[in-house]
Amino acid sequence: MARPFVLPDLGEGLTEAEIVKVLVAEGDLIREDAPLLEVETDKAQVEIPSPMTGRVERVHVQPGQTVKVGQVLITFAEAGELMPRPSPAPPAAAPAPAAVAPPTALTPREAPPAAGRDAGPVPATPATRRLARELGVDLRGIRGSGPGGRIRDEDVRAAAAAPAGREEETGPEAAPAAARPLATAGLEPPPLPAFEKWGPVERAPLSHLRRTIAERMTLSATLVPHVTHFDRADITELGAIIGRNLPAARERGVSLTLTSFLLKAAALALRAHPRFNASLDAQAGELILKRYCHLGVAVATDRGLIVPVLRDVDRKPVMEIARELGALARRVREGKATLEDLRGGTFTISNIGALGGTGALPIINYPEVAILGVARAREEPVVRNGQIVPRRLLPLTLTFDHRVADGADGARFAADIVRRLERPDQLLLEL
Repeated sequence: MARPFVLPDLGEGLTEAEIVKVLVAEGDLIREDAPLLEVETDKAQVEIPSPMTGRVERVHVQPGQTVKVGQVLITFAEAGELMPRPSPAPPAAAPAPAAVAPPTALTPREAPPAAGRDAGPVPATPATRRLARELGVDLRGIRGSGPGGRIRDEDVRAAAAAPAGREEETGPEAAPAAARPLATAGLEPPPLPAFEKWGPVERAPLSHLRRTIAERMTLSATLVPHVTHFDRADITELGAIIGRNLPAARERGVSLTLTSFLLKAAALALRAHPRFNASLDAQAGELILKRYCHLGVAVATDRGLIVPVLRDVDRKPVMEIARELGALARRVREGKATLEDLRGGTFTISNIGALGGTGALPIINYPEVAILGVARAREEPVVRNGQIVPRRLLPLTLTFDHRVADGADGARFAADIVRRLERPDQLLLEL
């Protein structure tokens, strides 16, 4: 019996994804949880695992294609069914793309392709497709200059450099996704001046991920009344504890870092101050208090800022948090994070200490209600018992939604985080 597998609900308001790579072929026998596809969402590039063990009967998608939630990706035959393996597909260098078979009844109708190109596969190598994604160029709107109409890297760069809005050549419906105006949360920005008057300029299309970050930050900054509280933690003892425990951590294959202790301190403070571990339902006039503590950690990648999520941080020891954090950050940077790695967060920490700076004002990761910014720790003179002594101070910036908490609430929450960081022995004992 054939079983269709559709693009699952991506959560976080995501409704579509772009197919980056198909990891299976028709006729392959696949085990449950084996990777089937790599897709790029508005948040990150992730792998889609198989929901079952079975044989791949048909692959309905191809790299570069945008698919909607609920659209059929792959059809499986049960593993025990006898079915012949299909003959190998023709090589990718075939001179002309074959007509695409009509979609099954379960497959939603695709958006119309760009003018001047049929609905068949776009003739381009994986490297060229990757370049197009990075430059925000829709390959369906390009006429390739290579043999058989194959799109070259030069064609993609030329399309990226071309001025936008040339409707006389492409038609309005053929404009690539990168030409779509950014969502501005209902605000109409004034027209830009002609910068060319003062010197040469260059237009660089925003990538899909960069556009999404821009729109989400605009939404948060416009919708949420941000208020910020500044504090500093004396992490002199914490630094010494990290140094003493580094050898033992390395023996376990764990990188013990300041961020691991920050996560633990914030999680315990959130347990004591639950309104910062919440979301506001403005329509219902209710504060949704979450009885779980899943913390997001901002990770810088070559594609943009991505926020993976660690689960139940308040219930885990620091060493386990450090192990999971290292593995999660590695998956994100390698483009191997799963959808579950990226959703469900209740509070976010953004640590820019490795890059320098004395502080920053982070924007809340909506629909969360608070975010903690961390800058670089510095050794400074501090008066203790009438004596000036050197201490290592860590700048902290707590930004929160003023609709759910007052300034005094934020000050108490930040002070709780500071208190826990300044008692690192207790953090190590917490389970």
